[in-house]
Amino acid sequence: MDPSQEEEFIDSDEKKEQESSTKGDGTSPSGGPVPEDLQKKYEELNDRFLRLAADFDNYRKRMERETRERTRYALEAFATELLEVADNFERALSADPASAKEGLEQIHKLFCSIMERHGVVPIKAKGRKFDPAEHEAIACVPSDEDEGTVIDEVCCGYRMHDRIIRVAKVAVAKKKESE
Repeated sequence: MDPSQEEEFIDSDEKKEQESSTKGDGTSPSGGPVPEDLQKKYEELNDRFLRLAADFDNYRKRMERETRERTRYALEAFATELLEVADNFERALSADPASAKEGLEQIHKLFCSIMERHGVVPIKAKGRKFDPAEHEAIACVPSDEDEGTVIDEVCCGYRMHDRIIRVAKVAVAKKKESE
């Protein structure tokens, strides 16, 4: 064989190796995917992952922002209703002193109804057994009542739905001392 034929033979062998190393179906001679295809698939999946992570991060930030806004303006309706009470107080203060008591009673009714609509109700204390979860004893007074009974309410307590938001300040009966 002369050198030129030898080169052609070597070149044709290299071409055959290259052709056999990548079959037309995108697999290598060992039957696995071609590294370029794997790289392309990896990049596609990585891109999808990054976009999904960014979407989730945007969603989380939007939810945090909406929660802050809801919290910030949660009492807006309540405050608007209380403005009506404030307006009535202003009218009562500028009114005739003779009708002031009647006006104040009406304002008190309005205020109590607004509070009840929003789940804020007074805790009934007087005549009931002392309960440290609902009452704060500020005085113990000798009395004919059963010991531990609330005999006077100095400051009304309030409950909002099922949570106590202010305990009632009360005077509690104790046994009279025998002489």
